[in-house]
Amino acid sequence: MFNIVLFEPEIPPNTGNIIRLCVNTNSNLHLIKPFGFDIDEKQVRRAGLDYHDMAKVTSYESYSECHESLQDNRFFAVSTKATNRYSNYSYLNGDVFVFGPETRGLPDIILNSPTIKDKIRIPMYKNNRSLNLSNSVAIVLYEALRQINFNMKI
Repeated sequence: MFNIVLFEPEIPPNTGNIIRLCVNTNSNLHLIKPFGFDIDEKQVRRAGLDYHDMAKVTSYESYSECHESLQDNRFFAVSTKATNRYSNYSYLNGDVFVFGPETRGLPDIILNSPTIKDKIRIPMYKNNRSLNLSNSVAIVLYEALRQINFNMKI
């Protein structure tokens, strides 16, 4: 279905929640090192409950390694710095949504990379902090699923 990329995730429960979300939507999770935690950490496992064994999670040493693995798909960078609303696009199976670390977001080198089809954002009130990472992933992922009529086994 869809691909979720977490670039240098920092908060264990967010990654655990996203693992659970990916299992329940048949999405693939791609994690780019370094992580701010051990992937087997208790907090990650607790948030992901018993979904870890069902999850399709791949780890990479760098963004370029991740892109090389998924290069046949379109990449969208999700950022508060973007101006284009996430709901203004027509998504396709296999699309890749790249999210940055919780405390600093995606670096400019990724945001301005030619590998990124476009930068998208979730609308929020001005001058507020960003949404929780796992909530942001869910918002974007479910919009993409809605667009393909939730074409998944349910």
